[in-house]
Amino acid sequence: MKLYYSPGACSLAAHIVATEGGLKLALDKVNLKEHKTESGHDFYGINPKGYVPALMLENGELLTENVALLTYLGDKAGMTPDGEKRYRLLEWLAFITSEVHKSFSPLFRNPSPEVAQAAREKILNRLGFINERLDGAHLMGASFTPADAYLYVMLRWAENMKIDISGLAHLDGFKARMAARPSVRAALTAEGLA
Repeated sequence: MKLYYSPGACSLAAHIVATEGGLKLALDKVNLKEHKTESGHDFYGINPKGYVPALMLENGELLTENVALLTYLGDKAGMTPDGEKRYRLLEWLAFITSEVHKSFSPLFRNPSPEVAQAAREKILNRLGFINERLDGAHLMGASFTPADAYLYVMLRWAENMKIDISGLAHLDGFKARMAARPSVRAALTAEGLA
């Protein structure tokens, strides 16, 4: 499998899950401004959507969208739960992608101070919702799931965008625990972020 990624982008979550699960990935860094891969290909020719993550499967098909990639990689690594808990995982992944991840969009577009403040408040509100429900070591209790990797990436973004989560004690502790995981450190190092 080959992961098309951009350092620190949401593709980092897939990288962490694959590393955590011991899955072998070839990596191809994408310059999202020029839409060129490190291997010299036009990224639009690989993924017409033009964004990461994108995962080239063993059968040559391309899989995109974080919810799909994280579930796929989690399944391959044996870290996605079965039964009703699987739907809870999908619920968290959908919430993170639609309510947290997408809320960062205005901040990446050089917004006015008012728009930036509104985006930060919305993100902090969504993270507060998660904080209130985080009562274990991980988002779904005792075991690591792909949702933990995705949430961790969003918390890194929050830090980069100067969104103070220090008042969200559960999330602050979660972020520290995630940062200490060998899989997270390895993925950050591989992407040149550590």
